Amino acid sequence: MRGARTVVLVPGVLALLPEYAGIADPVAELRAACVAALGSLAGAGPVVLVADAQGERVARSLLGAAGVAADVVPASNAADPASDPAADPEGAAYVVVANGSARRGEKAPGHLDERAPGFDEALGRALRQVDAEHLTRLDRELADQLLVGHPDGFVTLGRLLGGGQGAWRAEVDFAADPFGVQYWVMRWTCES
Repeated sequence: MRGARTVVLVPGVLALLPEYAGIADPVAELRAACVAALGSLAGAGPVVLVADAQGERVARSLLGAAGVAADVVPASNAADPASDPAADPEGAAYVVVANGSARRGEKAPGHLDERAPGFDEALGRALRQVDAEHLTRLDRELADQLLVGHPDGFVTLGRLLGGGQGAWRAEVDFAADPFGVQYWVMRWTCES
């Protein structure tokens, strides 16, 4: 691995797509945080997306809004640097698209599940503290029950952050649960 490496986490919520924004944007603060975080990737070289189909659609739209004109490659079409750091495309940045539980309140998409706040708190702590082990060992069954958006993205994020290539610095741009869904917008940088 050469030079600085950057990973950005954004949620894959459809409300971030322009066609879902009305006269009053219900996720304006979240959108601004996503665009700012992704804007930091300008000039980073290729961008590797770790996303499901919906997340890829959202990420591509946000990257366009952020003015990032880099080559965007879905992770399935790129070498996996989490398992082979030597395969890391030079200058590549990574965008992971995932979000926490959608069961954090009575009006949440999945309605209230009392386990959701504790799950999201532990996940948020792992993200902030760069606890790669917690991320790679995410309880996928519980994540599915809590309607976590793309839990495999968090597992891949853990593998990216836990590759032993240096010390990562985490920066939180957004952490809140509007509409009963936990969203994070974060950036990690590593100098190696």
